[in-house]
Amino acid sequence: MQMSRRIRLYGLIAGTALAWAAIVATARATEIPRFEVEASWPKPLPNNWILGQVGGITVDGQGHIWLIHRPRSLTDDEKGASLTPPRSKCCVSAPPVLEFDSDGNLLRSWGGPGEGYEWVGREHGIEVDDKGFVWIGGNADNDNAILKFTLDGKFVMQIGKIAPSKGSNDTTQLGKPAETALDKDANEIYVADGYGNRRVIVFNATTGAYIRHWGAYGNKPNDDKQAAYDPAAPVSQQFANPVHCVKLAHDGLVYVCDRINNRVQVFKKDGSFVKEWFFEKNTLGNGAVWDLAIWPDAKQTWLLTADGENNEIRILTRDDGRVVGSFGRNGRNAGQFHWIHAMAVDAKGSVYTAEVDTGKRIQKFKLVSDALK
Repeated sequence: MQMSRRIRLYGLIAGTALAWAAIVATARATEIPRFEVEASWPKPLPNNWILGQVGGITVDGQGHIWLIHRPRSLTDDEKGASLTPPRSKCCVSAPPVLEFDSDGNLLRSWGGPGEGYEWVGREHGIEVDDKGFVWIGGNADNDNAILKFTLDGKFVMQIGKIAPSKGSNDTTQLGKPAETALDKDANEIYVADGYGNRRVIVFNATTGAYIRHWGAYGNKPNDDKQAAYDPAAPVSQQFANPVHCVKLAHDGLVYVCDRINNRVQVFKKDGSFVKEWFFEKNTLGNGAVWDLAIWPDAKQTWLLTADGENNEIRILTRDDGRVVGSFGRNGRNAGQFHWIHAMAVDAKGSVYTAEVDTGKRIQKFKLVSDALK
């Protein structure tokens, strides 16, 4: 009898241990992403180069980090070595487009005016597609186009012109586009359009032919003058300027940053409205939703949102937009932000951020939790 009780007791302990192990494994499988900043990333730039405001950042299929910065945003004391006569020993502007590996080594650089195309007046947004093409845009007054290049900077195609905008329902011209996203299966490029227009617009990624566009809630956009954002007012039925990001998930959902209105709107690829989420609704100034990044696990469990007014990154559950964590704050130390403007995440869960205004830097945050296991 005593032996029988011992066997049952050992069985109970073993069963409890197995059950607890299963609970721990489940918790680890859905662990919330946590990060630590790599303060020495990237490695120092060569050639006495310095970065200006970083208008966009992305990760390509090889895990390389691409950025586009704004040489014209450098002050005279920052670019002192390039003045005539030189004002100081340092520095000169780096080329607008730079490619790094995940260790922070510079691999390639190019960009600026060239033959056969119109370079933008203020660099904004960069994307690298699976076919090896680099897409860039701009948000100066007449930057109403996106440009397509090879990885080495050879010009391929331009959609729109560096010329006055024709409004949010024109199909040939853009309106200071902020960001692009590629649908490789459909061979389509989505444009968050933008600082001048109030829409998402889609083109054929090879020919540049117009396909479709839509505004907030999937409706036809308009360019009527809007009242200043008021958190107590009814929610706007139009996107505000800028429409600052567009991201595509594997399940066909399209996520759009309506920055000043402090919201993310979610659509199907045909522009049908699905849902919306609001974040930090009392935020004024430049708004609370600047960019999005989709988590690289198979289910794309999480969304990260960059907030350049509150200078933090929020971690959301992608199915319902619930905030489960955040990191960062306003400041100039490693791991802090001043106007975090764009971000990207690689297949290992490392997050790369870009800052504008006087931030003028990129940072890397390494994943330190089991959020990909």
